Order: sequence, then C-alpha cells, then structure tokens
Amino acid sequence: MNAPGKVYLIPTVLSADALYSIPAYVTPIVKQLRVFYVENERTARRYLKALDRSIVIDDLRLLLMHENHPPDLALAKKLLLEGTDIGVISEAGCPAIADPGHLIVQVAHSIDAPVIPMIGPNSILLALMASGMNGQNFQFVGYLPIKSPERGKMIRELEEISGKKNQTQLFIETPYRNNPMMRDILDNCKDDTQVCIAADITAPTEYIKTKTVKEWKTAIPEIHKKPAIFLLYAAEII
Repeated sequence: MNAPGKVYLIPTVLSADALYSIPAYVTPIVKQLRVFYVENERTARRYLKALDRSIVIDDLRLLLMHENHPPDLALAKKLLLEGTDIGVISEAGCPAIADPGHLIVQVAHSIDAPVIPMIGPNSILLALMASGMNGQNFQFVGYLPIKSPERGKMIRELEEISGKKNQTQLFIETPYRNNPMMRDILDNCKDDTQVCIAADITAPTEYIKTKTVKEWKTAIPEIHKKPAIFLLYAAEII
C-alpha cells in the first residue's frame, strides 16, 4: 500500500501588495502540487501566478471550500490514500485558522497522513503583537453576532472576561460592517477599556492603533471595507 499523501497548509498574503511576506520556501512546494483546496478560486489563481508565472493554472485541480460550499472530505481522503499531496489555501493569511481548511486537516489525521504547516502571515498574531495587549493570555472569538442588541451583550461579556482573566479578546467582522462594529464597541465598553484596531495589515495603508474607549470617541477612524481585527483589553496597560 502506498504511503498517504501530505497536506501542505500554504500561507497566502493578507494584502495584494505584500508578496514579500511569503517565505521563499513556499514557492518550490507549491510548484510540486497539482491539487488544492481553496477558499476562493479567483484569489487562489491570482496568488499562484504571483508566486511563479510559470505555474500553469489549467493543469491544477482547484477544489472549493467555504461557508456555502463545504470541502469534499470524501474526495480529500481518497486523494490522500492514493498518495496525492494536497495544498490548502485560505482567502488570506494562514489556512485552517478561521476558515474551513481545518476539515481537510482532520481527514489527514484520521488516516495518519502527514500535515505540514508552512510559515506565513497571520493577521491574528500580527495584530496581537502590535497591540501592546496581553500576548500570554488571549482569546480569538471569531465573528460576533450581527444584530446590535446581541452584539452589544457579547461585547460587554468579553470586556468582563478580559478584566477578570487579564485576557486579550480578539474578534473580526465583515469589512463593510466595521464601522457599526466600532460604534457598538464604544457604546458598550467602559471609558478606560483599551481597544486596538488593526486594519490593512502588511498593506501600504496598514493602520494599527491602541487607545482607550474614551480616546477613540474623540476621533473614530474610517475603516469601512478594510480587512480589520478588533482587540479589546479591560486590564490596565502600563
């Protein structure tokens, strides 16, 4: 019986202008692969061509995995058992974090197929690094509720947890709802709670600022349609 194929977790850029953030060792691996699970086919095609123009996209098998199109796990298992290596590419950043790539990883582990995470940009860690908040105790909670009453309640709960546990809280929002998210944060948090906005990370327009709620209220930034991460910290920053 053949050894199972490998799953390569391939990082991609957070910004179209940030190919420099991808380590050089990624490209040779990508050039060896013919099957990829991708969150967005158009974005993946563009990224692969940016890595190396000699890659013939039409020779590749791009299989979708996103919220409205779960990955074909039976196919992934079949390919791996046949000895086929698989690449996993997120819409942005590192796969299997806040995207469905983890499901392919689960399949790999179920049949003892090797899983190889590759170094690359991750917006969660980059935002946390630059925030000045607690990097030893933090929680990423993904998306908050969309509607303001429920979202406001969640924000207050996260603020309370942050204060009690000395824990940084990280969350995201669909870019076109960033401004309402920021308003809900300011409406529901205490004046001395720290809030960091990390937007357009690695892009020329990168914006990362940490201020108290009281300070943010005097100058709310325009972050509409900008990829952003919000960080909240209710403990004191020295």
